Amino acid sequence: MLPAVVKLCCGISYPHLRSMAGLQRAALAAFGQEIAHLQSRGQISRPTWSPLRWTRHRESEKADPEEQRTAALADEDLLYLRQGEEALNEALEIVESKDGWTLEMAEKNRDVIYSKVLRGNRKVFRLEAELDASPEELYDILFVRVEEMHKWNPNIRRIRVLKHVGRNTMVTHEVSAETAGNLIGQRDFLSVRHSSKSESRVYLGGAATRLESLPPQPGFVRAEDGPTCIILQPLPDRPNRSHFIWLLNMDVKGWLPQSIVNKALPRAQADFTKHLRRHLAAQNPENRR
Repeated sequence: MLPAVVKLCCGISYPHLRSMAGLQRAALAAFGQEIAHLQSRGQISRPTWSPLRWTRHRESEKADPEEQRTAALADEDLLYLRQGEEALNEALEIVESKDGWTLEMAEKNRDVIYSKVLRGNRKVFRLEAELDASPEELYDILFVRVEEMHKWNPNIRRIRVLKHVGRNTMVTHEVSAETAGNLIGQRDFLSVRHSSKSESRVYLGGAATRLESLPPQPGFVRAEDGPTCIILQPLPDRPNRSHFIWLLNMDVKGWLPQSIVNKALPRAQADFTKHLRRHLAAQNPENRR
């Protein structure tokens, strides 16, 4: 008789389990112990809807640890891809906007740098130049072979690719060199870099990111890029030459006065372009001026 009553009561009570409280829950717990005792003696069988069975079934459906790690990596890759795409789109909105730009400096070689103040009083810089290389050549130097940049730019100590996400996105760690006259000082950068191509243009974008395995390093101030971008476009009459546009948007961190930072950043752009020209000339001296 008792087993039958137990089955009947259990079937009636289960839908209301979540609404019970206080002494009702205590009574239900005691009742459950009696059920378990009877089951162990073989006097009643566990109903097919048993939450214990359902729980064990659900646990058996869980992915193994390796599958869970793979899924987590896929989510991380998607995050970096999205960061890179968003950084490039935001940087393009800034660099292609027409309002607010003022001439910052003009070089004898006709390179020009403009500046603009964004919300939050951050100043960004847009360099425009013509380079003796096609967009594809520059894409190869500035993106594909980014780890070799220290070989031709003395202001960079090293760049290391930490992670590739497909062919167009990567996570890099960059350390600037300690050079004489460097007003900003040595910095390191952890960035996501992204590339995109259209029929006539190549776009390189980037922004600061985070990586648990590489927190800020002792002895360095971690600066933050971005969103920033480079636009490479062939000249209409000379496809082996490129119109080079570079938006520099950087928070150098530390305690430097902003006036010093605003003088140093456009100078760094001009120096970078100078070193890039020398590298291009060394690669193909007969075609370079």
